[in-house]
Amino acid sequence: MLPPQLQTDPAWSPPEQDVQPAYQPVEVLLDDSDGWALGRINAWWHSPGGESWCRLRLIGSTAAAAWRRYDPERILLLPTHGT
Repeated sequence: MLPPQLQTDPAWSPPEQDVQPAYQPVEVLLDDSDGWALGRINAWWHSPGGESWCRLRLIGSTAAAAWRRYDPERILLLPTHGT
């Protein structure tokens, strides 16, 4: 479920002091198909209810980054360093 602010204002962002900047490549299961797309998380936020949220942008998309609830079955974190 979306925080109340995101339900009424899709451009809402949590207070900056509560946001943790990040640089995390990801693969995202697209909502409208069974395909996957590359993306990048550029911030994390934890709601007062304890849910993890990420500000996510798909690579190659013209859409702005948007806050999404983190779901490890739909958003796969990719390695940032080779091992």
